[in-house]
Amino acid sequence: MSSNPVAETVASLMPRAKEELAELVAFQSVADFDQFPRSESEGAARWVADALAAEGFQDVALLDTPDGTQSVYGFLPGPEGAKTVLLYAHYDVQPPLDEAAWTTPPFELTERDGRWYGRGAADCKGGLIMHLLALRALKANGGVPVHVKVIAEGSEEMGTGGLERYAEEHPELLAADTIVIGDAGNFRVGLPTVTSTLRGMTMVRVQVDTLAGNLHSGQFGGAAPDALAALIRVLDSLRAEDGSTTVEGLSGDAGWEGLQYEEEQFRRDAKVLDGVELIGSGMVADRIWARPAVTVIGIDCPPVVGATPSVQASARALINLRVPPGVDAGAATKLLQAHLEAHTPWGARVNTEQIGEGQPFRADTTSPAYQAMASAMAVAYPGQEMQYAGQGGSIPLCNTLAALYPRAEILLIGLSEPEAQIHAVNESVSPEELERLSVAEALFLRTYAAS
Repeated sequence: MSSNPVAETVASLMPRAKEELAELVAFQSVADFDQFPRSESEGAARWVADALAAEGFQDVALLDTPDGTQSVYGFLPGPEGAKTVLLYAHYDVQPPLDEAAWTTPPFELTERDGRWYGRGAADCKGGLIMHLLALRALKANGGVPVHVKVIAEGSEEMGTGGLERYAEEHPELLAADTIVIGDAGNFRVGLPTVTSTLRGMTMVRVQVDTLAGNLHSGQFGGAAPDALAALIRVLDSLRAEDGSTTVEGLSGDAGWEGLQYEEEQFRRDAKVLDGVELIGSGMVADRIWARPAVTVIGIDCPPVVGATPSVQASARALINLRVPPGVDAGAATKLLQAHLEAHTPWGARVNTEQIGEGQPFRADTTSPAYQAMASAMAVAYPGQEMQYAGQGGSIPLCNTLAALYPRAEILLIGLSEPEAQIHAVNESVSPEELERLSVAEALFLRTYAAS
């Protein structure tokens, strides 16, 4: 990174950033209160509120959102007549999954091989630290040249829509000229990237019932309809032979124009086992950024340990469908439900229920904010030109903000590059990326203010 006062300030703040990230990662802030204490999420929210207050933010508030979680808001006034920029991140995290599979404890920030490991280190507690670093660097070098609003969501990973509904009920609260979503990531470490599209998503629970109760497989098996076998047939119908998603009525042949993802690089990033094929057809970027993708993320059925020789009377699954830009998530949900019902065999009773939804998103990359970000990233990443990539994941708030503030420019950056392994065991963040992106965000705010 070329020497400049902002970069030097951020570099000097990195030890403090590590300490703060460690404090924040220590909160088990999973917004599933059947599994994790509500007090952990509330503690994380208070930490964020205290951090904003310490930086001089006004109107700092813990917002009770309709889904029973809290989002944190603060306003930092800039010069009179300045533009307003909203900085977003979320403090809630995914469950750690199998804690025994983590090399080090998931809620204890640990440095190893040049990276900092811990649940939420990249997604997205690191994003909050990035925002703080950028603002501190500007304050130390002439001041923050824009009005800044910060919103830290408390339930993004659950997809329960609390902040979206709160924003719709209080449309003036998050109004801004430009919105920086700190919940994306570079295409790879060291390659500055803005995410220009997001797939949406829908979550559907499907239950199949065939019998009044489980039956002895020796006495009844062969004629009694097995609900688990029926469910397996239903789930198998969602994929073609090559693994492509096949929801009837949902197009799956769109292409991605822009940065491409080489197949061997993807295999390394995804840690695909030797000899195992990738699924789907077309370029990798087509498959993960421009087309629908269905994933069975959970099945309720008897575990292997303790199983009895029974014909199952009931079985259910939770299905996640990623919806590409240009497709309405509500319409995709109806197609998925109709597909599930149409492919349930043997006249079995089937019930489908949607439990979460987020619309896809496409940004306007020709806007002045994108030009300002390109200039800032060129300084933070010398010799590199800013790239445009898609992201297969969903950030439902993006569409809510785009609808509420149609004139606002929305940029997506962040720390979730492939090596971060977000949502998986051993999630980590690159401190170099945290440093460079904090510099980029600070320089962006300065350049954008002058544009």
